[in-house]
Amino acid sequence: MKNPFAKDGRQIGDRRDGKLIRDLDSLHYITGIIYPNRCDNEAFISETIDLTAINEYLKKKNCEGIEYKYNLFQIINAGIIKMLTLRPKMNRFIANDNFYQRNEVSTAFVVKKLFADNGAEALAFVHATDDDTIDTIHEKIYKQVSSCRSDKADSTTESMDVFNKIPRFVSKAAIHGVMWLDKHGWVPAGLIETDPYYSSCVISNLGSIKMKSGYHHLTNWGSCSMITLIGEIKDKPVLKEDGTTEVKPCVDIGITIDERLADGYYYAKSIRLFRKLMANPELLERPMSEAVEF
Repeated sequence: MKNPFAKDGRQIGDRRDGKLIRDLDSLHYITGIIYPNRCDNEAFISETIDLTAINEYLKKKNCEGIEYKYNLFQIINAGIIKMLTLRPKMNRFIANDNFYQRNEVSTAFVVKKLFADNGAEALAFVHATDDDTIDTIHEKIYKQVSSCRSDKADSTTESMDVFNKIPRFVSKAAIHGVMWLDKHGWVPAGLIETDPYYSSCVISNLGSIKMKSGYHHLTNWGSCSMITLIGEIKDKPVLKEDGTTEVKPCVDIGITIDERLADGYYYAKSIRLFRKLMANPELLERPMSEAVEF
């Protein structure tokens, strides 16, 4: 039944950011009720990516005169977007005990304005489409980073600043009210426009600050069901097909996902797709919705 209060064709039960999954099997339907908290249902996956193919690809892309260079972060970002596009169960979320299919694929990340202890941070969001490629994702990230490093604060940070400036007993009551709205998908868009925990996947490049990748928890706030950490690039021994090893540049990636969304087989195939894209980054030059054999 169409929601009479919605102007975008939503049905009753749908949210602004996702469509209620009405044909869910009984096992997953019950799982969303008896395991209601996202933080209690985390699965962690650790991957090591051989960067040989990516480094060769970046040399070709970063031709002389290009202003904003292609880099590893953009490749991983585009790879995750393509994986989420082709494996739609990875782009679901659970809220208020219900399963939803997210309306779009998006990634979010934090931009450090200045690498210093007191350097401010800004929130960046990449909204992807089926027609996007590594080139359009590269351009979107460039625009986001340029905007974040200006003096203007993003809308979500401005909203948080308001709560921090009013008396605490008032702000705490207001925040608890917003948390109730979050549970039902009714938080005003302006408050969460750049909130990373309303994206499909939060990506953090810890390698840029010389840190290893690892586990990062999910949150019960928002709708994000996947967090990806990128570690520092290191030379590591890689096993070759003939049984010998060769030292190659590698990066460790940690992925935390909500295990309630799908079964282990679905997750395993999704990770295999991501590996395929990292080993063959030229596939990212095709539209995100174009199928890949793996």
